[in-house]
Formats: sequence, C-alpha cells, structure tokens
Amino acid sequence: MRILLDENFNNDILRGLLRRKPYIDVVRVQDIEEIAGADDPTVLAWAARESRVLFTHDISTITAYAIERVETGKAMPGVFGVGQELPVGQAIEEMLTLLECSQENEWEGLVLYLPLK
Repeated sequence: MRILLDENFNNDILRGLLRRKPYIDVVRVQDIEEIAGADDPTVLAWAARESRVLFTHDISTITAYAIERVETGKAMPGVFGVGQELPVGQAIEEMLTLLECSQENEWEGLVLYLPLK
C-alpha cells in the first residue's frame, strides 16, 4: 500500500511506523511541492493520480470530498480517518495491520475510520 499522510497528521505516528517498518512507501502532503498547502480536493486528486491511500485526522471535511469523488465517478484510492483521540500506539498498530494485510487497490472508493471494528 502506498500512503499519503495529510498535512495535519501526527508525526509521532509516522515516526513509529517508520521505526517498525522503515521501508514503507509513505509521503507527507507538506513534502510534496505540488500539493503542500493545497485544498482537500487537490490533495485527493493527487492521491488518486499517485494511487496513494490518504490517512488524515481531518475527518470533518476531507472525508466529505472523498465521498463526493466516489459519487461523481472519480478515482479515489481510499481515505482512512484517524481520530485525534486514538492513542498513538494504537494508531501505529492499526496502520501496520493495514499495511501487512491489504491487497493492492483494496480500499479503492472507500472512506473508513480507525480504529477498525
């Protein structure tokens, strides 16, 4: 799974992921000149072009844009909303489980939330 982390995503989670799996394919929005500081639809369009599943804490707005993309027939490789109240360690474990158990394109067109239940 190729991952894109939204600009507001907790860097402690990223560091924890990279400690456990240093070779995961992950980029942060703020590190991509083309989308750094961009609005949510632009970030989602870039994620779709690059086939990257987006992880975000911005559950209230970006998820609505993701659903809109799906409803209008646009590509959307998947969005995972990660609640800010989710402990860092649990977020890391949930994301590692997704990385290890997901198949390519499995999350296409879906908006899901961590923790998975």
